[in-house]
Amino acid sequence: MKISIRYFASLREALGAGEALDMPEGSTVGDVRDRLIARSGGHARALARDRAVRCALDQAMSAEQATLHEGAEVAFFPPVTGG
Repeated sequence: MKISIRYFASLREALGAGEALDMPEGSTVGDVRDRLIARSGGHARALARDRAVRCALDQAMSAEQATLHEGAEVAFFPPVTGG
């Protein structure tokens, strides 16, 4: 199934605005992250498992266990701190 990926803040600076990806049925947001980490060194550094990265599915905060659907939009962004 086709999904769209969007990046924000420092991830956008490192990886660009976004990209499209084909994922198997039943995939999760975490599966997308793993697929992207394997895609390139830049993706591996930006989305590394030891980095705090937040996820959204269809513009709502999401856990990595959330299941995707055809046409889903997955967004990745660093945690936001305020002061």
